[in-house]
Amino acid sequence: MKDYFPIFDWSKNYGRADFEADSLAAVIVTIMLIPQSLAYAMLAGLPPQVGLYASMLPLVAYMIFGTSHALAVGPVAVVSLMTAAALGNIAATGSAGYLAGAVMLAFLSGVILLVMGVLKLGFLAYFLSQPVISGFITASGLLIAVSQLDHLLGLDVSGRSLPALLQGLWLNLPQTNFSTLFVGGTSLAALALIRSGLQPLLLKAGLSDRAAGNLAKAGPLAVILLSIGAVVVFDMQGRIAVTGEIPRGLPPLQFPVFDRDLIRLLLVPALLISIIGFVESVSVGQTLAAKAGKHIQPDHELVGLGSANLVASLSGGYPVTGGFARSVVNFDAGAATPASGGLTALGIALATLFFTPYLYFLPKAVLAATIIIAVLSLVDLSPLKASWTFSRSDFIASLGTIAVTLLVGVEAGVATGVLASLGLYLYKASQPHIAEIGQVPGTQHFRNVKRHDVITSPKVLSLRIDENMFFANARYIENYILSRLDGDEGLEHVTMNFASVSLIDSSGQAVLHSVNKLLSKRGASLSFTELKGPVEDRLKRGSLLQELSGSVYLHHYEAMTALDPAVFPPLRQARLEAQEAADGSHI
Repeated sequence: MKDYFPIFDWSKNYGRADFEADSLAAVIVTIMLIPQSLAYAMLAGLPPQVGLYASMLPLVAYMIFGTSHALAVGPVAVVSLMTAAALGNIAATGSAGYLAGAVMLAFLSGVILLVMGVLKLGFLAYFLSQPVISGFITASGLLIAVSQLDHLLGLDVSGRSLPALLQGLWLNLPQTNFSTLFVGGTSLAALALIRSGLQPLLLKAGLSDRAAGNLAKAGPLAVILLSIGAVVVFDMQGRIAVTGEIPRGLPPLQFPVFDRDLIRLLLVPALLISIIGFVESVSVGQTLAAKAGKHIQPDHELVGLGSANLVASLSGGYPVTGGFARSVVNFDAGAATPASGGLTALGIALATLFFTPYLYFLPKAVLAATIIIAVLSLVDLSPLKASWTFSRSDFIASLGTIAVTLLVGVEAGVATGVLASLGLYLYKASQPHIAEIGQVPGTQHFRNVKRHDVITSPKVLSLRIDENMFFANARYIENYILSRLDGDEGLEHVTMNFASVSLIDSSGQAVLHSVNKLLSKRGASLSFTELKGPVEDRLKRGSLLQELSGSVYLHHYEAMTALDPAVFPPLRQARLEAQEAADGSHI
């Protein structure tokens, strides 16, 4: 049962100390999650209560099926933006069709993640390279921040790309609502100060690290309460946009409306949301698990996230995943087990039952400020700088993803990221590193002739293939060998060191057949060295080894001593000759 329900693993030793740690973490995360849930629902174009609904049962499902002790599941900025981008194509924001689409999007994401988990396909998500993921998240953070400026200014601006948003803001700037700007700007400044300077101030006041950290994390809730109080006291609800009535009570349990056309329209966006959400969630989970000396299981995480999204769809929510900021807060607050998520869900449920009427006067500008402060932490250009130094191809892929996301939109950015990651992989695999190798004097080791002072033979071309041989690179390897043979009539043998080759497909075998026939016509031979078992087994199934003009050698040194003993004498003989030469020079 532990293989399918990780809760049975960690709960068997669950004690009072764990409960106390999880309860404290849950209180802190609940305080943080309430305003974030409302804000991210607004970012997704959904009623605020939908964000609360997505923060209850999904956390319980992850508690049962997830493996991270600190991952805090719920609405997140990037997935909310992707949800808005997907639903904007099918229904008007705020309509019943829009809400039905959000629920169906969560359902499809849940099914996709569950299927991937059951089939153990977690590795597929890693085809998105880290530079591409980093670029996409950075661009999404910028796009989200700019998209919230209209709420800070009291404007009504729409757009899915950075140029469209900036143009809309510029054209509507004269209609700025200065009351909204004052409330939003003040809240933004307060939240920024809380994030950067409140904890040091509390430490100077004599509070402990733990107490100062927990109070700083509760700071955003204080900003929300103060803004609500200001709206009520100064009677500002007629001058600025407020959240309005949020239904009190737990989410209704019901199945999504299954519509074939709706499923067809949302299937690809659901797939992209699933992949991005899974990669982000696992990255956060693995980082926090490593800090605690633990580990997570990616395939179980697929099941945990899939279950969370599935129950989100059954409880009127929208797609969820593990949030970076909340998970770090959960970890720092001392969460001991996934039960902290279940206790957080309980806190959100109590807030929904008893406190939502008090959120009526919450200014939307404050929610926008909350989003901006949260997503600016996602903007990180340091990986772009690092990739410029380390790998120009990674830099181009990352920069391209950022540019397309900002200039075209989030869906195009994700598609560009996927294509760029696959393109990079195929490009690198299609041009494998091929080294001509020679013997390090006095040893049986062979190294690249361009990097080391080695012994070579004019009669033998020794090549080391540093990549699997398959359809994408087979012709490249063949062309390299043929170009090397051109004009070199003195070559009598070609040896291919396969120490780095773990796989060879039919295309690779066909190329080796071709090279073998060409060498045979020239009166030369082709030999293989250091074949791995699976590669040799596959070659034995064909006719290549039977038709091979040379031989198969266990070691590369053995091949060279057989093919050109004058240059490569057996090691024992070589050592004797070296010793005799040394003795003669001494005499």
